[in-house]
Amino acid sequence: MSTSSSGPGAATQPPGRGPVRSGSPRKSRTARNHAPITLTGLLVKVVLLGLVAGIAVWAAFPLIEAELWVGLAILLATTAGLFYLYLTPRHIPVKYLIPGTLFLVAFQIIPVLYTASTAFTNFGDGHRGSKDDAIVAIQSGSVTQVPGSVQYPLTVATKGDPATGALVFLVTDPQTNTVSVGDTEGLRPLDAGSVTVAPGGKVTAADGYQILNFGEASKRSKDITDLVVPTSGGALRSSGLSRAYEGKAVRAYDAGCDCIRDSETGKTWTADGKVGSFVAADGETLAQGWQVNVGLRNFASVLTDPAISGPFFSTLIWNFAFALGSTGFTFLLGMGIALALHSPRMRGTNFYRVLLILPYAMPSFAMLLVWRDMFNTDFGLINNLFGLGVDWFGETWSARLAVLLVQLWLGYPYMFLVTTGALQAIPRELTEATSVDGASPFQSFRAVTMPLLLVAISPLLIASFAYNFNNFNAIQFVTEGGPFPADNPTAGATDLLITYTYRLAFGAQGAEYGLAAAVSIFIFAIVATVSAISFARTRKQEEVYS
Repeated sequence: MSTSSSGPGAATQPPGRGPVRSGSPRKSRTARNHAPITLTGLLVKVVLLGLVAGIAVWAAFPLIEAELWVGLAILLATTAGLFYLYLTPRHIPVKYLIPGTLFLVAFQIIPVLYTASTAFTNFGDGHRGSKDDAIVAIQSGSVTQVPGSVQYPLTVATKGDPATGALVFLVTDPQTNTVSVGDTEGLRPLDAGSVTVAPGGKVTAADGYQILNFGEASKRSKDITDLVVPTSGGALRSSGLSRAYEGKAVRAYDAGCDCIRDSETGKTWTADGKVGSFVAADGETLAQGWQVNVGLRNFASVLTDPAISGPFFSTLIWNFAFALGSTGFTFLLGMGIALALHSPRMRGTNFYRVLLILPYAMPSFAMLLVWRDMFNTDFGLINNLFGLGVDWFGETWSARLAVLLVQLWLGYPYMFLVTTGALQAIPRELTEATSVDGASPFQSFRAVTMPLLLVAISPLLIASFAYNFNNFNAIQFVTEGGPFPADNPTAGATDLLITYTYRLAFGAQGAEYGLAAAVSIFIFAIVATVSAISFARTRKQEEVYS
């Protein structure tokens, strides 16, 4: 018989609960779930939110000036949301997710969307600004000096570093003695108190501007000659380093016909909104145009234009061969070395591993340049060491073999490291069990080691394939895409799509960013498709061996 003491002052407690300790009141739910904010944490929060507010204010003014009200609304909503989120004690998981999400949007999604939008335009050299900008550039570029042109004392200056800063003209009106500053935006008068003018009207000092001496100006003589300052009567151009003249534009825009007329020859170029250029009746196109939406024209050019589609598809085939060869050969060599050093009978494995990862520890771009010299036909180490006379970079297949060998040397240490880690994760009992069952070492490797190895490193192989598919440095630093056929200097035998795209965007014929962006979209689609298929197969393989 059990007894329990009770009394008038005894507290009644529900069954299944422990005794309530005296002097320890139960904390509220908020106190249990949220740690108190320290002074350091509060200061960090204030600083970060102040930074957010400063960035928002800085970004708002350009949006207001451009009247981009939708962008302004998104900016205000995002800023208000961040302040609400981090000034309230709620939504703890979201507080940690938001920073990563914002960085993902800023550095991944926005660049991809911008590239995709560029692919639908003719953006490039001569087609960067608006139609009005193109008209001003055409008229200013046709300015010539005529009899009676006004002459101005000229001083060349910059707004910063004399070697790289934006050039401006400081000129003095010979009639009013007023000083003006001129750039591509036009002429603006300067306050007389902010400049020093020598006898003769030449400016010797100006607040906020760096006056170029003769040597500095001589180094930038081409930039000075090319600078055209629009004026109400034509444009201002330099005549040497000390004089400027206001010339007359030979070519002027006629709004009635929406065309450019040449007053000397009478020739006209009519605006073509589909291509963003002024085109004459004989097909001549003025170099300066404007940016327009061209729809799917860039994508169609990649697929149908013989000058682009031919190199594109041949380059695509070699691109797959290079990516597969680089990944496959480096994996086989790295795995073979890892298997050899994984054997319990091997001695001094740590020493060998240090030697084997040396290529991985060296800067890749520097070693690529070294390998380029080693394959030199005349004084390269390869030919001299083996007594060969091979023109490695002069023939298609020798150049391709050379870049694959370079990639093999640079890439196998990585595969060796990841394979070594995967081998150490495979229990030795599994391979020992196959030996007990009478399997040969090769049968044990094929049935147990290799499948488990592929399950572990298949994602890394897919990532390596994607990296090598766009391995710009491997080609640009070794062969620069060559050798090139005599009839096509744009696409070489060792070019990948990424180096081919780079040459389209920055080639000698001028930048074609819209076309290059279209090729980039194709590259993205190809890599994404191959990766998605490979990851799907990898998941099935994991299910089999899990």
